[in-house]
Amino acid sequence: MVASAIDPTAPIPDTAASIAEREQMVARQLRARDITDERVLAAMAAVPRHALMSQLLALRGDERVLEIGTGSGYQAAVLSYLAQAVYSIEIDPELAARARATLAALGRDRVSVRVGDGYYGWPSAAPFDAIIITAAVPRLPTALLGQLREGGRVVAPLERRDGEELAVGVRHGNRVEWTSHGGVRFVPMTGTVRKTP
Repeated sequence: MVASAIDPTAPIPDTAASIAEREQMVARQLRARDITDERVLAAMAAVPRHALMSQLLALRGDERVLEIGTGSGYQAAVLSYLAQAVYSIEIDPELAARARATLAALGRDRVSVRVGDGYYGWPSAAPFDAIIITAAVPRLPTALLGQLREGGRVVAPLERRDGEELAVGVRHGNRVEWTSHGGVRFVPMTGTVRKTP
């Protein structure tokens, strides 16, 4: 995710025009792409500006979610409407600070943001019902698998020989059963994931 050029400490004004634009985006772009979960659509309409990734998490509202790659905080804001608690990790301290300020300005107090390498997750807040990775990864780090509850879901762009695919994994013991949901293009996850086999 790319940081916004807007001052993250300033309150985000919500005008009739911006509300109408979001409603049009939901109607024309999301529903047209088979985004049908009404809670996801409502969250997208509510946040000023990855709907498929949110839908693939299949959240009911009582979950604890780990997000790897806070970026601007946009995805975390969407998730905060869909889950009980969101824990988001950003490797870039400047982006993390901006995201914290943006989320605070939006009143999204269900989100905790910290600076760190997402490869290691957030052990003290585990286990998580769902994990979302917002950058391309060659594989799911073992530490993250250990922090996902049995039957929990992970959504991530996985790197393959012929590109990237959006994948959903479900934890079954010490393994993850993956299903593919089409080709995607994300920035690569950085940090330890690039240094370990």
